[in-house]
Amino acid sequence: MKIIILGAGQVGGTLAEHLAHEDNDITVVDTDNDRLRDLHNRLDIRTILGPCSYPMILRQAGGEDADMLIAVTSSDEVNMVACQVAYSLFRTPTKIARVRSTAYLTRKGLFSNDAIPIDVLISPEQVVTNHIRRLIEYPGALQVLDFANGLAQLVAVKAFYGGPLVGQELRFLRRHMPNVDTRVAAIYRRNRPIIPRGDTVIEADDEVFFIAARKDIRAVMGELRKLERQFRRVIIAGGGHIGERLAETLEHTYQVKIIEQSLSRCTALSEELDRTVVLHGSATSKQLMVEENIEDCDIFCALTNDDEVNIMSSMLAKRLGAKKVMTLINNAAYVDLVQGGEIDIAISPEQTTIGSLLTHVRRGDIVNVHSLRRGAAEAIEAIAHGDHRSSRVVGRAVEDIELPDGVTMGAIVRGKEVLVAHHDLVVETDDHVILFVVDKRRMKEVERLFQVGLSFF
Repeated sequence: MKIIILGAGQVGGTLAEHLAHEDNDITVVDTDNDRLRDLHNRLDIRTILGPCSYPMILRQAGGEDADMLIAVTSSDEVNMVACQVAYSLFRTPTKIARVRSTAYLTRKGLFSNDAIPIDVLISPEQVVTNHIRRLIEYPGALQVLDFANGLAQLVAVKAFYGGPLVGQELRFLRRHMPNVDTRVAAIYRRNRPIIPRGDTVIEADDEVFFIAARKDIRAVMGELRKLERQFRRVIIAGGGHIGERLAETLEHTYQVKIIEQSLSRCTALSEELDRTVVLHGSATSKQLMVEENIEDCDIFCALTNDDEVNIMSSMLAKRLGAKKVMTLINNAAYVDLVQGGEIDIAISPEQTTIGSLLTHVRRGDIVNVHSLRRGAAEAIEAIAHGDHRSSRVVGRAVEDIELPDGVTMGAIVRGKEVLVAHHDLVVETDDHVILFVVDKRRMKEVERLFQVGLSFF
């Protein structure tokens, strides 16, 4: 596939890295020569220096025969104009743009071929907000991913000493929970992936990815670690777009406070939010933390635009008694360094956003892609089409499907029913199939599995 990526920042660069390793023809455009040089030295891609929305630059990047344009510069306006130019001059089939401002996102009818021709809108702030909200809903989870409109979920937890299943083989999972159907999709032990089998023994500190119906998630978590009580008190450091959206999402269910350094922003937040307490001050102020009874806080979320402020305020909150801390880290290199110590969960916005972009790049009817473990693995949701003659999966039992090495099938969503993918389950047309891909080099083979052959009409 010939893809033009506009913007060589964190999201654009990470996306180029993902796609270049999958034999796509990638061209990256940016005005920053240093960023382009770094990408060109690391990846087998073309780079073009120049303004991303200029017709001449887009033509030079191969706009005349590009399959897809992905505009992820830091400017909403540049992204929108670039999509307009690509449509008007080149009739580019698929145009994806990152648009952050709610002033644009809330205007109905603005994004269509009759107005601004963008096929897919990506709002990083909303994606990250949803990601954080799911983690707050499931205390103790490292990652919570929705499939089939939330009917099924894939959850990552760290197994603790004393968990009922720790030290036992996976085959005993059903014996422990005879009324709950679940499947362990993958295990990471000391950062190495393990494809689970019935005789695989779960060890303490394993990172376990399991899939189940939404209603059964907490029951399965209880087999791997001591269940934590539901959160009630939330403190958010940073009243930017993500902080405001998260507070708006949580304030009718939780007790929410926001700490914001800008007085004018505090005024705006107090007018926009209904029940959230808005505090003017620095999230790194020990005095403010103590005055606001940080020791009673169930979860502290550091969501400012400054990584250092987020890290320092999180460490301070944890030392002063906050039960859990969650930290937004824009520099992906810091994520693995800080998570697991005093910081319970580190969130990389670009890795959270990448899945939304990859969903629209994958071939076959792929309706959901989630990037896992900082891009090391992916969980995907694909729709099965065709019949037993034209499809490699429809009409076949799970044990008869030739899955590539490093790929496991976790569950199938059929209508409103979540069916865990046991060996004798037969895939039917229109099933939503959820797969865990440990070896991303196999992604092309996974896509081909769900492409319908010529005999299907």
